[in-house]
Amino acid sequence: MPGGLLQPPPKHLRQWFMLALGGLMMAVAVVPSQGAEFIRCQLADGFDFPVGKPNADGYYKSRGYWPNGHLGEDWNGRGGGNSDLGAPIYSTARGVVIISENVGVGWGNCVIVRHPYRDETGKINMVDSLYAHLHQRVVKVGQVVEKGQLVGTMGSNNGMYFVHLHFEMRKNLRIGMNRSQFARDNSNYYSPTDFINKHRVLQTSFTKYPVPTGLFAPYGRALADARSDGGAVIQVPALPSVDRSRLPAAGPSDDDEDFWSKLRSRLKDGKLTPGAPPQN
Repeated sequence: MPGGLLQPPPKHLRQWFMLALGGLMMAVAVVPSQGAEFIRCQLADGFDFPVGKPNADGYYKSRGYWPNGHLGEDWNGRGGGNSDLGAPIYSTARGVVIISENVGVGWGNCVIVRHPYRDETGKINMVDSLYAHLHQRVVKVGQVVEKGQLVGTMGSNNGMYFVHLHFEMRKNLRIGMNRSQFARDNSNYYSPTDFINKHRVLQTSFTKYPVPTGLFAPYGRALADARSDGGAVIQVPALPSVDRSRLPAAGPSDDDEDFWSKLRSRLKDGKLTPGAPPQN
């Protein structure tokens, strides 16, 4: 090849590739944003619970999912207290790790895995699972994980909460860690237990499908209103550990605002105090 340059593939192959890729992206209802990358992964063959695999043996759901309120499930070991500190947390299904980071504030160590699967209509779809407040993370972004593979261990976000796993299943792939930008209802979230029970065994194949990453807006240790004009950034101070005896009991909150909205309000008003962290 002259000058060592790669020659483009024949026109008919380029057209076939573009049609195939376009059809796949329509099937999964994802329009990649600028900078999105793809990791190839086989379809999930089913979903299991993230603790006490595969059926949550030895664990109970201390707080459930409800739209416009708690957008996931909290799982605890049956040993009581903080005896479940360091308990293994497993990927609910085969997928690609798209976030593995200490997000700080009310989240702590978080992992998000994106799962391609064939839904009940036969269409290829994708869903995100989130694992929050972890004591340790043992996976990295871009890693393909299998159902039941260790992704981290159960924690308390450095003593902010009683030890537990906060677990979410998202149908909207753009949420990431920016929940305040999206409706807090069934249009964006699944009830995790319901979703798992309906998808325990799924049809799969040896084909590896491109799983998009980087679809969500940037985030980090600074919280910003997600506006097109890049609104003001609020620096978040380090939150001290709190006395667990002062933490509110698990259950529905009278205030259903998103964690980030409440935290921004408290920061602006100078009312950020230890001992009363906003509920996630």
